[in-house]
Amino acid sequence: LSADVAGYARLMERDEAGTLAEFRARHSAVIEPLAAQHGGRIVRAMGDGFLAEFASPMNAVSFAVDMQLASEARNAPLPAASRMSFRIGINLSDVIVALDDVFGEGVHVASRLQAAAERVELVEPRA
Repeated sequence: LSADVAGYARLMERDEAGTLAEFRARHSAVIEPLAAQHGGRIVRAMGDGFLAEFASPMNAVSFAVDMQLASEARNAPLPAASRMSFRIGINLSDVIVALDDVFGEGVHVASRLQAAAERVELVEPRA
């Protein structure tokens, strides 16, 4: 699973310190605990995004939905210009695990899917 903040450059232009603080807070309060809860691990943090590995595609999708819902809940009290939304790409494939990192075409495909994803704001809680 590859994820990044949509419009991160715009958010940084508006408020560098606040954007970085909010991204770090979401990473520690939302992303890391939810990844662990869904049987995954954050493999690599990269500026405004991260790469995560999950044991199953269902776990990855469940994590992505729960992470988006939690992120949108944090966005609710914020003005529209300050909201932080994520783009996520998920790919099911074998990867090479080495040196606490993952490599291979599957990682590249997930990153390309994430880059092509559009920003999504969830408005309905899932059943």
